[in-house]
Amino acid sequence: MTESTTSPTPDPTSSATPSRSAAAPGIRWRWWLLAAGLLLATVDVVIARAWGVTFEVGGRDASTGVWTYLAAMFGALGFLVGWLVELRRRERAASVVIRRQEESLAEARVRLAQNEKLATLGQLSSAIAHEVRNPLAIIRSTVQNTAEDLDDLGAGDLDAGEPIAEARRSCAFVIEEIDRLGNVCNGLLAFARPLDVQRRPVDPADLLDRIELLGARLVRDAGVTLRRERSAVGLPTIAADFDLASQLLLGLVENAAKATPAGGELAISATQSDDDAVEIAVTDGGPGVPADLRERIFEPFFSTRDGGTGLGLAVARQIVAAHGGSIAVDDAAGGGARFRVRLPIAAREVA
Repeated sequence: MTESTTSPTPDPTSSATPSRSAAAPGIRWRWWLLAAGLLLATVDVVIARAWGVTFEVGGRDASTGVWTYLAAMFGALGFLVGWLVELRRRERAASVVIRRQEESLAEARVRLAQNEKLATLGQLSSAIAHEVRNPLAIIRSTVQNTAEDLDDLGAGDLDAGEPIAEARRSCAFVIEEIDRLGNVCNGLLAFARPLDVQRRPVDPADLLDRIELLGARLVRDAGVTLRRERSAVGLPTIAADFDLASQLLLGLVENAAKATPAGGELAISATQSDDDAVEIAVTDGGPGVPADLRERIFEPFFSTRDGGTGLGLAVARQIVAAHGGSIAVDDAAGGGARFRVRLPIAAREVA
């Protein structure tokens, strides 16, 4: 799990590069201003000579020496000003680099602390899930057998109809709760399990075809419909694990179906967000996600839905991070929430 959530630590040398690139143009300032000073001195000499201005020392013509001295002073002044400009630019570039490095180090510390916490949480979750699953399976099997025995007993005793029906409802309730706890255990195991990402070039149109096919069946029970806004034909291929990407998007579609009122509609689309990524969006018709919760909903065990485990979006973020992409949520144009998944283009990631 740690591998799937850890981002590469920024290389300080890469942050130092902007200082050299920013300082390089400043090196020319001293020479440009030196040339400007000499040019200005030359213009002054030409104008002075045109006006007949001369200098004499002890009855001898000293104009050439005076003009040379003035040109040297103008050039030295320009050179000094240029050097001061370069120094100032270097200081600014250095301060920018230092600030970026400090921000990168702070972000790396936060990611490291978060990854260590998630790693510990994942190990604990995995241990709990393994310990709970077997007893749950035994309890479910026992309750199911009891329900079948009640069916046989009710068939032979007509007078015990109401008590047996009540016991049968109790058994069904217990089985339903056991299945819910089983889903929680599966979510814990999915969250704790290290991701084995096999990235290869994937056509976004093929991915949306699969989501449209499987998602339509998935949302049918919720009484909503799934609409595909764009065909995604012609988009560049993305570097993704097809099965994991399908799991990710189907989970978002399932969440959208639960958030959308019966009779509503949810949509899925894909566009090229920039030169490096393709963005796939899942939009629901629900109440949306408040701005102050848009980061927290991706935290493990945080859920805004009654009965939710709070692991679905945490696993989704893991999958996206393992692909080198990003996931975010904002408001949809027509109301509701829009989850945006950015996945890198294959040409930039896969040889």
